[in-house]
Amino acid sequence: MNPETVPDVNVASHLARLAVECPERVAIYFPPHGVQPHGQTHYDQYTFQQLHEKSDAIAQGLNRVGIGQGTRVALMVPPNLEFFALVFGLFKAAAIPILIDPGLGIRGVGNCLKEAEPTAFIGVPKAHLARRLFGWARHSLRLTVNVGRRRFFCHHSLQELTALADTSRGFTPPRVKPSDPAAVLFTSGSTGPAKGAVYTHGNFAAQVEALKTAFAIRPGEMDLCTFPLFALFGPALGMTCVVPDMDFTRPGRIDPEKAFAQLRQFAVTNLFGSPAVLRRLGAFPSAGGKLVSLKRVISAGAPVPATVIERFIHHLPDSAELFTPYGATESLPVAVIGSREILGETRYLTDQGRGVCVGRPVAGLEVRIIRITDTPIPEWEDTLRLPTGEIGELVVRGPMVTHSYWNRPEATNLAKIRDGDTIWHRMGDVGYFDESGRLWYCGRKSHRVVTPAGTLFTEMVEGVFNTVPGVARTALVPFRRDGIVLPIVCVELTDNRITHDSEAWKQIELDLRERGSACDQTRGISLFVPHPGFPVDIRHNAKINREKLAVWVGPILARTFQVTS
Repeated sequence: MNPETVPDVNVASHLARLAVECPERVAIYFPPHGVQPHGQTHYDQYTFQQLHEKSDAIAQGLNRVGIGQGTRVALMVPPNLEFFALVFGLFKAAAIPILIDPGLGIRGVGNCLKEAEPTAFIGVPKAHLARRLFGWARHSLRLTVNVGRRRFFCHHSLQELTALADTSRGFTPPRVKPSDPAAVLFTSGSTGPAKGAVYTHGNFAAQVEALKTAFAIRPGEMDLCTFPLFALFGPALGMTCVVPDMDFTRPGRIDPEKAFAQLRQFAVTNLFGSPAVLRRLGAFPSAGGKLVSLKRVISAGAPVPATVIERFIHHLPDSAELFTPYGATESLPVAVIGSREILGETRYLTDQGRGVCVGRPVAGLEVRIIRITDTPIPEWEDTLRLPTGEIGELVVRGPMVTHSYWNRPEATNLAKIRDGDTIWHRMGDVGYFDESGRLWYCGRKSHRVVTPAGTLFTEMVEGVFNTVPGVARTALVPFRRDGIVLPIVCVELTDNRITHDSEAWKQIELDLRERGSACDQTRGISLFVPHPGFPVDIRHNAKINREKLAVWVGPILARTFQVTS
């Protein structure tokens, strides 16, 4: 194929198009001094033309100092105007931004940077200070840029970088192929070490189209996104992004008053938030009435309890719906289901131990269920597939599916299955298809509890016990005694003042046993331990860290068995 006829798959091409089609429309609103829910809030802003021109200048400046196609660049900048301009500037330069959750902590971020081996580091002064103090990527870095007016002991400042650009002409991005690397996005590390998923330009292009189709997103909409990486899709989809006033490393602590003020002020039509965000916003009394501008709410990162959905939709007009897409850093989205189907049907099946329904696969993506194994599967065979209704491991194939992890060949071999010229990604989750073609999620493969009586899956077990009054949520974990694995259910209560020796807990424990005995999935479970507050993942504050719970519960049960024996 002639290179001139190859379509431009660089995600930044959407920005260039919007700068021509709607140059004066605002692309980003950012509150530099925070949100005043009961007063006037000042917002800095970029129109689509300004964001396009600013990212052009950054791309030119990057090229002038040696950051170009294929250069790996660690980017540590909070979500503000400069963050968006830098990301699109890096995409235009065909550099490869490396995006890491700061919530991973000093050691976690350091490990990710050591693995990613960036040759350039762009960050705010705080990030550069940490880089110097803890030696982040010191063996691979060749160039540093401080996001500010001064260099701050870096090679360049962002102001100097953009001053190198020739503003009299735009920037012509180098041609990229769909298979060219576009970014390295690290997973949250909630079920093991964080891994860098290698995104290609084709992956990003497919994701934009999948999101547009799955949620009927239209240009001109207003988006309040509480997850920075998802917010990057806003400008690509033609939406105006309103940056919330929150700590993005602790989404579960979002201030409802500030969020509701922004939702109303900008007549937001699209809201993205983790289940922890929805739980907090849903519990907030909406004195101003329903959020009539909202068309849709999207929540991902962990299964969203029906009770959280039920509470939140009271804020929505009848025409709006809450969607809970299923996916992962390595493949997003995979499947989608809406609140009407959940509350009208599937929640009742979840309560009976069927797992969590995540809907039907999105257009352009293939999903299969294969037999469960913890070993690599080098080549695809049709004999791997399981029939409808049988629980197995989920594998996916399609244009939005990443093909490898950066610098982790063993993890890549374990997670990918070759099938001719294509790749199946092993999601690391277990589930099944029902007779109507809906996909049901039963939990992480690594969290399954294999007992002498059979294998138990977290979402199937916990869905049953979560219905007991006084229980906020539960977590199934294993406990090994005399060489035998026993299933243990840790219990987070709605009232964390209740202690394990109180009468209130004794009644809840009786209710848990009674509920468990009535369901096939839970009939053999009899050990329950109250917990003051479950540990959760750093990205969405929603995924239960069952590994930590298993370590926590071990000594407690050891003492219990010691006393009773």
